Amino acid sequence: MEKLILFCLIVTFISCSQTKSSHTEVAQIVVESFYQKNNSKLKKHTTSESYESFLSIQDVMTAAESGTSNFTIIQETVDGGTAWVKFTTSYEDKPEIFKLIQEDEQWKVTEKKLREEAPF
Repeated sequence: MEKLILFCLIVTFISCSQTKSSHTEVAQIVVESFYQKNNSKLKKHTTSESYESFLSIQDVMTAAESGTSNFTIIQETVDGGTAWVKFTTSYEDKPEIFKLIQEDEQWKVTEKKLREEAPF
């Protein structure tokens, strides 16, 4: 009986320690890993199509950038398994928008569809 209780406690602690990142946290992780060229982290938080797109422009976009991102959320919205995050960083003059979807119970940055508009 003690072993069963101990096992249940261990399982509970393990499942509680595996916290999932919110859509806004994932957006920040993607921005920072892109500019820091941490491609393993970038790949973990993007869909395969987005990851390939980020890699194709990474060297051009990150050449002169360094330092903290100063990531600031301007606006966000969630509709079921899709989220949109509008944000600013110290790397770009204009605000950027990420579309995120839930894939394998985690938020991931994905590509916008052709002619797809953000809800804000």
